[in-house]
Amino acid sequence: MKISYRWLTEWADTDLAAEEVAERFTLAGLEVDSVAPVAPPLDGVVVGEIVAIEPHPDADRLRVCTVQGDSEERTIVCGAPNARAGMKAPLATLGTKLPGGLQIKPAKLRGVASAGMLCSEPELGLGEDASGLMELPADAPVGESLTNYLGLDDRVLEIDLTPNRADCLSVRGLARELGAIDGCSVRSPAIDAVEPESERAVDIELQSPEDCPRYIGRVIEGIDPQAATPTWMVERLRRSGIRSLGPIVDVTNYVLLELGQPMHAFDLASIVGGVCVRRAIKGDRITLLDGQEIEPDEDMLLIADHEKPLALGGVMGGLDSAVSEATRDILLESAWFNPVVISGRARRLGLATESAHRFERGVDPQLQRTAVERATALILAIAGGRAGPVIEERLDQHLPEVLPVRLRLDRLNRVLGAELDGEEVAAILGRLDMNVKREGDEFLVEAPSARRDIEIEADLIEEVARIYGYDRLPSRRPGGRLTLSVPAETQLPERFLREQLAARGFQQVMTWSFVGLDQLAAFSLDSGAQPLANPLSRDMAVLRTSLLPGMIEVAGRNLRRQHDTFRLFECGACFTAGESGFDERERLGLLMTGSVSAEHFSESSRAVDFFDLKGEIEHLLDRNAVEGEVRFRRGERDWLHPGQSAELFIDGRLAGWLGQLHPALQKDLDLPQAVFVAELDITLISRSTLPAHRDTGRFPAIRRDLAVVVGDEHAAADLMDTLHEEAGSLLEKAVIFDQYRGKGIENGCRSLAIGLIFRDVSRTLKYSEVDDLIHRLVARLEECFGAKLRG
Repeated sequence: MKISYRWLTEWADTDLAAEEVAERFTLAGLEVDSVAPVAPPLDGVVVGEIVAIEPHPDADRLRVCTVQGDSEERTIVCGAPNARAGMKAPLATLGTKLPGGLQIKPAKLRGVASAGMLCSEPELGLGEDASGLMELPADAPVGESLTNYLGLDDRVLEIDLTPNRADCLSVRGLARELGAIDGCSVRSPAIDAVEPESERAVDIELQSPEDCPRYIGRVIEGIDPQAATPTWMVERLRRSGIRSLGPIVDVTNYVLLELGQPMHAFDLASIVGGVCVRRAIKGDRITLLDGQEIEPDEDMLLIADHEKPLALGGVMGGLDSAVSEATRDILLESAWFNPVVISGRARRLGLATESAHRFERGVDPQLQRTAVERATALILAIAGGRAGPVIEERLDQHLPEVLPVRLRLDRLNRVLGAELDGEEVAAILGRLDMNVKREGDEFLVEAPSARRDIEIEADLIEEVARIYGYDRLPSRRPGGRLTLSVPAETQLPERFLREQLAARGFQQVMTWSFVGLDQLAAFSLDSGAQPLANPLSRDMAVLRTSLLPGMIEVAGRNLRRQHDTFRLFECGACFTAGESGFDERERLGLLMTGSVSAEHFSESSRAVDFFDLKGEIEHLLDRNAVEGEVRFRRGERDWLHPGQSAELFIDGRLAGWLGQLHPALQKDLDLPQAVFVAELDITLISRSTLPAHRDTGRFPAIRRDLAVVVGDEHAAADLMDTLHEEAGSLLEKAVIFDQYRGKGIENGCRSLAIGLIFRDVSRTLKYSEVDDLIHRLVARLEECFGAKLRG
């Protein structure tokens, strides 16, 4: 927020310079980004008056002006189209150096001597209107320094406010804050009720009282829209970064900056029947002031009449009901909108307005009538007219309550490490306009209605610390004893997983935890997505339920840049909301695409496949001796290829999934090649088995290899389980070392070559025993799976 230092000091009677005010604000938590002069040096620029004007004898577009300036009349050649006799404008006298570096010297323009220069706003660095001279009011004193007349010896403070300090988005709020920090008195202009001179009123209906529980309107008839906004108001708006748009709009913007209450003015002639505050319904359309025609979503609030929408509540007015040069009667609006119904709506439409900025943070719910009276008085003084009665509709049960908060002195001193006494604490809270009732060493505090951020005791402790001064608080080491939490030896640190994956050629990525609901829906992962109360944008509206969408987005970005071989991993939290409550789990995501290895003359390259990804997971689990029985089973996911996907189970609990991204989804996402992905539960894969000594065995092992033909519908893991079950403890190890499909093998079948290693820890096995065992194993495979020895 930008604010004029001189305007601020009209409210707060401080002796601090602008830079000192900025330092005090920053130390109190209101960070001041910059303190800048409101205008460049304009020494030698005075108020000038065009006494006479006549055509240039040798140029159609130039005119010769006789100008009264500092002490004498002078002749100046001017080409501005709005130059006229009797007009007052800035005069740069001889010797003046303008902001652009132009030095004013005597000159001849087409044979006519010119002793000075009449200036436009851009030439003085005071605005952007280059269509003509900068016109000054008729009562501007001729010859007075422009700096003195416009009060340009001023500074602008640009303050970066945190979202919880909406009360400081006005001169009123900043003055109250400065009064508390500096101890200076704070004075506000007298805002008296304006007596109505007309009976004209408009019916107001609150159809959505929980969204807008208070709405105030006032009709003002017979205004003069051609009236000029006073220079002092134009200057204050300019210094706050708002350009003048006419007296009515300027007044509403001025009240917004002065008091912090956004307002709007409707052309009364455009309102049919009355005003209705409601949610948007299907079919509503409105053209906003910026020319954008929208069909508002049903969660947006509208100000409407009995036929059509008039404005997008709390965000922007409509073009069709806007005040124009033909407007004679207006309806002033001053309302309190629930921040929940305003938050995020402007960003959804690509808008950023001063009103939405304030309403979504929370406006003082008791400020609306004061703002209407202030705006009415200013409009009557500037544009004339007759004010009608104040029309108010309110439902107090939907307005926020000011609840007392208890503050304990001993708790405050313990948290701050200070020794403040009760009188000092009460004085600080009083300077913040808080109502304080003291009961011994406890305070019952009611914050002003503008301070919606004061809810608990810690908020009051923070306020006392800010105003007392963080720099004055003692620096002390924390006391007490700290107990270190020693993780179990069986708990594998996440850092180990990251290091091991990096050693295997994976690169770590970090993606947003906030994603769009549409992005999750594309993967059928939108079930249980938790929406955010105040999303940054539509594309970041919910918490992610999986790491997959973010990793695929990273992969797509790299593939489009011709980086076609890479391996990625991400460790991060995923969130789901359901009937059982909110669940947050740490997940490990893996992604592989491209070639298995880099091109090399010694071997031909091949593309990554499902088994490469499965092998990386098996290596990770084996390397860390993950506790429990590890099983891969066929399992389908909507986003995975139905024939190349699996689920990982550890001790019967689902620990993750893996597979190739579904070809249809790959096409929709415009990915040029196959992508293999996996997502694992970090909690389940981080439990490792402690190393234990085991005798290698004194008796020799016997190995036998089998080649069996089995149908594709049978999982290899099921075969291996059957072998272990039948052979018992004599089967030390079983491994599949080859798989074959092709000539000699029926369609729908495959040949699996299995290595079997037998050992008895107490004696030497006989070949005859192993032969008998092999026959039993083959028979069992044939019985269970229809497997046959490959001949």
